[in-house]
Order: sequence, then C-alpha cells, then structure tokens
Amino acid sequence: MAKVFYTEHDIEDMVKRGERSLVVGEDVVLTDLAYEKARRLGMQLVEPNEKPPAAPMRPYLSKPAVAQPISSHSNAAAFGGGSSVRLEAIKARVKSAVKAQLGNQVDDAMLERIIDRVAADLGLK
Repeated sequence: MAKVFYTEHDIEDMVKRGERSLVVGEDVVLTDLAYEKARRLGMQLVEPNEKPPAAPMRPYLSKPAVAQPISSHSNAAAFGGGSSVRLEAIKARVKSAVKAQLGNQVDDAMLERIIDRVAADLGLK
C-alpha cells in the first residue's frame, strides 16, 4: 500500500472539518511541521497496535531546550584551559566532524552560527 503524507496544511484542513484524531500507522507519514501543528491544535495522533509512525516523531522540536550550565572547571584539563578555551576546542571538534561528514556541502558561516546557537542553548560559556 502507498504511503500517505500529511503536511501542516493537511492537519489544519482536517481540524477545520472537525476531525480531531488521525490514525498514524506504517502507511501514514507526518512531516515535522504537521506533527507540531497537530499538537498545537489538539489533534490526537493514534498509533494502531502501539507501532511507531513511519516518520520519526521528534518531541525535542516541541519542547524548549533546558540549559544545563557546565561548570568552568569540568573537563577543562582535557581541553587545556578554562571554559572559553574549552568551548573553542569543542566548537572546533564539532566543526571538524561536520566538515568530515559533509565536506564542502556546508557553508562555514552558517555552520559557525549553528554551533554558537547550540552552545548557547546548552549553557556553554
């Protein structure tokens, strides 16, 4: 059987028609935005037989990140100095790993902004 894909617009239309639940089985795929829209509009996503949907649900997209401040002395020795030196070492390792996987497919400036944003969200200083 062919898979049925639902977008956020499909979810909005369903709610406008009065549909309040959707059976999400192996043949149904929700985009991330559709999942978020369904959650915001109160639509119940029902999984038959406790099976996960074909597309992964990503609850981390709907929950704000809880910053876990890291003390300036933890792991400092491993990176050869204080927290700013440690943070720069972590950023360099992440950038190196991403570049190793994606090569020139990723824009350096964008990668730097993403790494900075994630570090800030994690409370790294």
